[in-house]
Amino acid sequence: MHESSSLLHTAEVVHWIALIVMAVVYTMRLRWLFKFKPGVDRSAPGSPARTNAKRGGFYSLFNVAMPWSMESTRKGFAFYLTFVIFHIGVVAGISLAFLSTIAPGLVAARPFAWVCGVALVAAFGVAVYRVFRRLFRPVMKLISTPDDYFSLFMLTIWFGLGAVTQAHLAGVAGFESVNLLVAYLFLTSFFLIYVPFSKISHYLYYPFTRLWIGRTLGHRGSYPIARG
Repeated sequence: MHESSSLLHTAEVVHWIALIVMAVVYTMRLRWLFKFKPGVDRSAPGSPARTNAKRGGFYSLFNVAMPWSMESTRKGFAFYLTFVIFHIGVVAGISLAFLSTIAPGLVAARPFAWVCGVALVAAFGVAVYRVFRRLFRPVMKLISTPDDYFSLFMLTIWFGLGAVTQAHLAGVAGFESVNLLVAYLFLTSFFLIYVPFSKISHYLYYPFTRLWIGRTLGHRGSYPIARG
């Protein structure tokens, strides 16, 4: 029992150290990014009465939450839904990892356990689907790199382990082993260090790229997209 408690404490410490490492790497990347001056669009305003750079930037930034705004998500809403479920699972998994160390009572509470557990199970199902899609769909195999496969396989394991860890923390019979939480914290720590050096780090650049594209197209009169 003492050994298990000591190992859990070590996992918690490593977990927070990994978060600090991740924050340092991201800070360095952002400092590097802000050294570049943003490009200036020298073209004349396209439709100043209807839109501008500010409106275009706002529209582009939140475009991910508007599936009706793009043909790919409008016609492929089921796939968009898997995208939403997958990323909700990521939020649930990260919340579980950190709250388990600072608010174990909240994590064990039934409302949180149900919401977090369902989100992780659903994300695990989507991750399994994505594994098969990447392995057997020719166009996905063509554009996939070793990092894509490794990240997806590890995320699938992480979602599954997170679901059973949540069951353990909620006191569900059959999931009593404290080693579940230890393993989950160590795996989360690995991801915190690995992600800044992988393609998963695209989310760090998302707001910058979307704002730049949106402001440019907004200035030219193309964003937001006119209806009718």
